[in-house]
Amino acid sequence: MTCNVLYAGRPDAWPTYQPLLRAALDRAGVKADLRNDFSAAETDYIVYAPNGPVQDFTPFTRLKAVLSLWAGVEKITPNTTLTQPLCRMVDPGLTEGMVEWVTGHTLRYHLSLDHWITHQDGSWTPRVPPLARERRVTVLGLGALGLACASSLARLGFDVTGWSRSRKQADGIACLHGADGLQQALTSAEIVILLLPDTPATENTLNAETLALLPKGAKIINPGRGPLIDDAALIAALNSGQIGHATLDVFRVEPLPADHPYWAHPNVTVTPHIAAETRPITASEAIVENIRRGEAGEPFLHLVDRNLGY
Repeated sequence: MTCNVLYAGRPDAWPTYQPLLRAALDRAGVKADLRNDFSAAETDYIVYAPNGPVQDFTPFTRLKAVLSLWAGVEKITPNTTLTQPLCRMVDPGLTEGMVEWVTGHTLRYHLSLDHWITHQDGSWTPRVPPLARERRVTVLGLGALGLACASSLARLGFDVTGWSRSRKQADGIACLHGADGLQQALTSAEIVILLLPDTPATENTLNAETLALLPKGAKIINPGRGPLIDDAALIAALNSGQIGHATLDVFRVEPLPADHPYWAHPNVTVTPHIAAETRPITASEAIVENIRRGEAGEPFLHLVDRNLGY
């Protein structure tokens, strides 16, 4: 049988995704019609982004699954008309990009590169960094992205602790969980990397109380979600010197407003949500694998748990 796959992402991305999805379907041996204009009653799978044309899922009476092009699903799960299985994007290309970005900024802090960039004043004052194994790094969130970043840093020799809400295990990483585990993970962290999902339970994970647990001068890297940080508390901690520097790629409001205090703060580096992006080539392969699974009666990958929100 042939299934019908509706592309319902950003319309301007259809010319990019159409040939890539078509080629991936053919390679996987999946018999499918791929269009961006199927009627709801004809659609078996939706390749989806919340900034696309589909907002009401009620008419999609034969829909087998919604396959998100986004890694984050916080803009999708509140849609009460979506009752069908929802699969989040776990894209190898996105993961590789995130690992590279996180590793680069961790090394930037570890090697004090900002200091040398801003102190080209003719003075010769050696400042030898510790070895990676002497640098304590904590990764908050041990999902696909967090675990990949934590593992990469551990392979470089960093003393890596990972924290998640539920129990996890990973080679080379001290894994903690729960409220007590969070306190322990922060107390020892010289560099903190946030890769948690955006849910009511994770909002303001870094706040006045938890920021105070960190060693004085600790550095923060947030490529995860803007609401993970209480902005006012972080600015206060930066002003007091409790936090030495923050590199932020995600924000509660994006683009970050021009008058936001982060822009002018001397101890904040702002990047414009570039840490990781879905790569159409590898994303198409991930989407098609779930279509293949659906047609073969196999379990979908990366199903979203509506109770957890991710």
